[in-house]
Amino acid sequence: MLLHIPGVLDAAQTKRLRAALDAAEWTDGKETVGAQGARVKRNLQLPDASPLRRELGAVVLDALARHPLYHAAVLPARTLPPRFNRYEGGGHYGFHVDGAVMALGDGVQLRSDVSCTLFLCAPDEYDGGELVVSDTYGEHEVKLPAGDLIVYPSSSLHQVRPVTRGARLAAFFWVQSLVRDDRRRRLLFELDTSIQALTRSGADAAAVLQLTGVYHNLLREWADT
Repeated sequence: MLLHIPGVLDAAQTKRLRAALDAAEWTDGKETVGAQGARVKRNLQLPDASPLRRELGAVVLDALARHPLYHAAVLPARTLPPRFNRYEGGGHYGFHVDGAVMALGDGVQLRSDVSCTLFLCAPDEYDGGELVVSDTYGEHEVKLPAGDLIVYPSSSLHQVRPVTRGARLAAFFWVQSLVRDDRRRRLLFELDTSIQALTRSGADAAAVLQLTGVYHNLLREWADT
């Protein structure tokens, strides 16, 4: 499921992160990928050990914790702490698929079910830099307002097109979902949003309660714990 989640960060939060990142020291993004990814990756990243990465990542995670649409769509179980990247001067990342298993530290592993990109620059601040996600329905170009998030299956082939003017800043991270199958996550999300809409419309309370029970029983059936 490819889903645009608006307003993860507000304008003040985005401005704070931008100011910190504009003053940051960056490193070659190839340092965090394997040999195959390094052949098609040309960008900059905050070093993994950077205290700034941890500080700004905590801001992003706190905002996500308070965003109901994100939780309904992703059903997060484990999250890799956000990283931050910068594309400029023709920087790009060719078509690739994200790694299936990632280290969280202390011997804990994360299965990448959902990939997430949080845009930190307005679309008119740079040319190019579209995230292109390929699936069975074709290629989808994504270039969102600052503070908005895109989520999509980590199994998807995707790329970032060259940035030919300005700079593109973003946070990115991966999530292990309670429900690993994307089709099942989509069904649960559609059911959840339907329940919320029916509740707001004042629909029959008994029917809404029954649908809520169906949702939780499906989640109980499908969830990995």
